[in-house]
Amino acid sequence: MKHIVIFGGTTEGRELAEALAGKHLSLTVCVATEYGREEQGELPGVEVHSGRLDAAAMTVLLKGTDLCVDATHPYAKEVSKNIRSACASSGTPYRRLLRKASPLPETAVTVDSAKAAAEYLKDKPGNVLLTTGSKELASYEGLERQRLFPRVLPLLDSLQLCEAAEIPHKNILALQGPFSRELNEAIIRQYGICWLVTKDGGAAGGFAEKVEAAENTGTRLVVIARPEETGQDFETVLRECEDLLWK
Repeated sequence: MKHIVIFGGTTEGRELAEALAGKHLSLTVCVATEYGREEQGELPGVEVHSGRLDAAAMTVLLKGTDLCVDATHPYAKEVSKNIRSACASSGTPYRRLLRKASPLPETAVTVDSAKAAAEYLKDKPGNVLLTTGSKELASYEGLERQRLFPRVLPLLDSLQLCEAAEIPHKNILALQGPFSRELNEAIIRQYGICWLVTKDGGAAGGFAEKVEAAENTGTRLVVIARPEETGQDFETVLRECEDLLWK
């Protein structure tokens, strides 16, 4: 039986595992956290491995496997780098499942990183809705804490990172998506948001709903640009995985 390892954590990773579950394939899905395991759920013939892995541990995991699919987040540069390195070391074929990029509105400000976003906003007045996750909060240390409204997952480590960044408790929005346009607009109006910092998470990340909410409320978008990379779309990767059934 052919063995495929999927490094998941995204909607596409879960959908790929669901499409292949129950077929004559051995599947291992790797997610970084218990939250990721919860999101992945249980599928027939699918083993879920939770916990962060370095390149060496990935290499051990990949030994003897027939294909590795990197379905990690478009912005997970270091993770993808480690996966590629592990595939090269173990001799495992590597496929990058790419999430389709979104068209950006003309009024959006594009920056290269969270630090660049913070630098841009430093002398721009108004409250800031941060939708880029709790791990990058330290990048905004140069901005007044009262201005920052981070939207983070309702997990203990997310709240601890908010505490470490000295975000006022009343500013912390601990919510799990997906978020509709209406909810984004309600949050923007409730907290007097002038700037919305986001990444291009595509359709699965609710990017269009953020764009629409910003346009409807007169809020300016600051978009952290995606890293440039090459790969395949969902249908191409799924077809290659299914082709293993006949080899």
